[in-house]
Amino acid sequence: MDIAFSSTTELAAAIRNREISAVEALDAHLAQIDRHNAAINAVISLDREGARERAKKADAALARGATPGPLHGVPFTLKDTHETAGMKTTVGFPPLADYIARRDSPVVARLKAAGGVLMAKTNVATMLSDWQSNNPLFGRTNNPWNPERTAGGSSGGAAAAVAAGMTPFEIGTDMQDSIRLPAAFCGVYGLKPTEHRVSLAGAFPDPGGAARSVRLMSCLGPVARSVDDLSLIYQIIAGPDGRDTDLAPVPVETVPKLDPKTLRIAFAPSFPGFPVAGDISTAVENLARQLQSAGAIVEEAKLPKLDLHDDLAQGGALIGMMMEAAQPEPPEQPTSVSSWFEALARRDKSVLAWDQFFDSYDALLCPVAMTTAFPHCEPGTPIKVDGKDQSYWMLPAYGAVFNYSSHPALAMPCGEDRYGLPIGLQLVGKRWSESRLLGIAAAIEPFTGGFRRSLGY
Repeated sequence: MDIAFSSTTELAAAIRNREISAVEALDAHLAQIDRHNAAINAVISLDREGARERAKKADAALARGATPGPLHGVPFTLKDTHETAGMKTTVGFPPLADYIARRDSPVVARLKAAGGVLMAKTNVATMLSDWQSNNPLFGRTNNPWNPERTAGGSSGGAAAAVAAGMTPFEIGTDMQDSIRLPAAFCGVYGLKPTEHRVSLAGAFPDPGGAARSVRLMSCLGPVARSVDDLSLIYQIIAGPDGRDTDLAPVPVETVPKLDPKTLRIAFAPSFPGFPVAGDISTAVENLARQLQSAGAIVEEAKLPKLDLHDDLAQGGALIGMMMEAAQPEPPEQPTSVSSWFEALARRDKSVLAWDQFFDSYDALLCPVAMTTAFPHCEPGTPIKVDGKDQSYWMLPAYGAVFNYSSHPALAMPCGEDRYGLPIGLQLVGKRWSESRLLGIAAAIEPFTGGFRRSLGY
């Protein structure tokens, strides 16, 4: 058994069946971190001894005959934004360099209650504000496929650690493609659930006790090496928690097993006016053809009649309004209440238009981002896409559309481009239908090639 690259579900089963111990699972991942983290710089704030004590307790509980949880003894890491009792949460921001929360966030508490053994945090963009993971406290995270290229952001450390076998799963955050883009760049899977599906309480450090300002567009979701693992982790962390009052009391359903022949898939090799590398659009078209040959109904998407560039701008404006509310001092011209409600009304039009689109389709297949992993650069530097300079700020466009509309979306690996870098494709579904979307992804997974280890790992 290759412990470091076993799936979460495989590890949990092996520990539960006494084929390996929780300590052995932990040690295999710590060895992988020791072997590769110097080159990647994905894992930070490593709690080696604390994790070993937790793993020993997990083994002792099994020896006593305790009923194991779904993650019993499985080691894992967390993006350095989740509040964790007894472990620093810095968000790569110097004023928070020594911040330790008084209690775990609800998502962290659920993972621990399921039996997971927290090992460490993973690196992020400073204050989660870029699509590369680099900050003054811990430096830059590199892509396991090519260290000269970015792992993406802001969940870059999370995606790189999963891709390099340093952790079996992670929990990222996604306000503008920040789970899906790094997952695509590193060749792993990442799920952004429907907005208000997973608790945001404690998902960002709050040392001052200020009112929570991030209430829209931001989502928490799993990063892993298979659809099965996404499904397992999603079902653990989703649902009302008693702290985030925005969460919808929608049941978390069992992931169905689906036959491709029963599916109706829309595909879009690109969106109007959005740049995309030819290798990525070709991957969308090739997968669409394979699904059609397998019996699915596959149609080129007639996208909603929306100005998607304007949707991106409006989404950015909403984020700006939320960030404004978080500032200790109000600006000279603060956003008015009427402007806030006008912004919400504009958003409603996009949400409803995509709702109507998904009345006709089970899912939309499209790009995650305009390019595969690009070379490290200063934020704002134009990005080469098939030899042409494109705006840096368009990097998350394909994913951010669905932060604005609030629909669930996941990234899944689908081969490599001409440079040997992973291509990630995006699958989008109806709101509140994560379980069905995961079932669709599982039905599609055999046609994509799934996760592949990069050379050297």
